[in-house]
Amino acid sequence: MTGRERIILTTHSQPALARHVKLRMDDTRQRWVLLAPERLLNPSDTAIAVLQLCDGQQKVEDIAAKLAAEFDAPAAAILDDILPVLQDLADKGYVTA
Repeated sequence: MTGRERIILTTHSQPALARHVKLRMDDTRQRWVLLAPERLLNPSDTAIAVLQLCDGQQKVEDIAAKLAAEFDAPAAAILDDILPVLQDLADKGYVTA
């Protein structure tokens, strides 16, 4: 345990990347990466689509609705997919709410 309090994300949370984390296009790898101090993560295409919308202003449910419209899928199914991904990233300190 890191000693910090666990953030529990809900549909009303407004996730953002933690201050020390950056989502960047890596020209060498030709893919998006998540950069953190002494870490480089290769998120899935789904996680990238979600993280690009995590600006601290939009609620998780709004992010799901945008992705549902973009990918022509049910918002509830998208929400069921992205909430665990965001929670995992929050548990690891990459996302805040």
